[in-house]
Amino acid sequence: MRIARFSIDGNVAFGAVEGDSPDSLVLDIIKGIPYADFELSGTKVPLKKVRLLPPVLPNKVVAIGRNYAEHAAEMGNEVPDVPVAFFKPTTSVIGAGDSIEYPSFSEELHHEAELAVVIGRMCREVPRERVKDVIFGYTCANDVTARDVQRRESQWARAKGFDTACPLGPWVETGVDPADLAIQATVNGRQRQLGRTSDMIRSVEDLVVHITEAMTLLPGDVILTGTPAGVGPLHVGDEVAVTIEGIGTLTNKVIKRG
Repeated sequence: MRIARFSIDGNVAFGAVEGDSPDSLVLDIIKGIPYADFELSGTKVPLKKVRLLPPVLPNKVVAIGRNYAEHAAEMGNEVPDVPVAFFKPTTSVIGAGDSIEYPSFSEELHHEAELAVVIGRMCREVPRERVKDVIFGYTCANDVTARDVQRRESQWARAKGFDTACPLGPWVETGVDPADLAIQATVNGRQRQLGRTSDMIRSVEDLVVHITEAMTLLPGDVILTGTPAGVGPLHVGDEVAVTIEGIGTLTNKVIKRG
């Protein structure tokens, strides 16, 4: 099932996305919140008449760096012995169709296409055999990075945590197996990144176990699982799209901040 969060006539709701053709997609509005048992209302609205919002409002976004060997190599780094984890603040989260604002303190903005894991229940110290029980679903993410700032600052908070640096969407897919999905990024229709989630050094199970050893994850929290090789520059006016097999396409335009 595809679960979207949207606004219509000033109201915010969740809905189940139905249909196959982009022009005929509709939303069946959900009664309640999707993390618990819910019912479909039967009230349907065309997707083209709503504004898609970030599919979740996470308490935290835990991101993983250097989780694809070829990406680590292209950045001149070794594969780390343990996952490299960092945070992106909630204020960095935007949805499909929202604008990425080019930060004034950077001159080298990069895209990073990623599979995002959405947590469905509060969890801590999750054993491997229970990881699937705590996952709500998966969505597309773009770990937008001020690469020049990342190089010169030992902590990545500013380079990866600025406002609009975490596009998520267009919706959460609850029924996909994340083990071997094609993931790609295009800029202005030209392919930049193409990889498969099976190339991840640490699997989704590995990452959930590792992260929950240290912290409690809450419903709606997001884990970014790393990016394949091919990251590259974004400029004002560019349109960047992240597509993941079985999930959908997340598209955003880059604008000048201010």
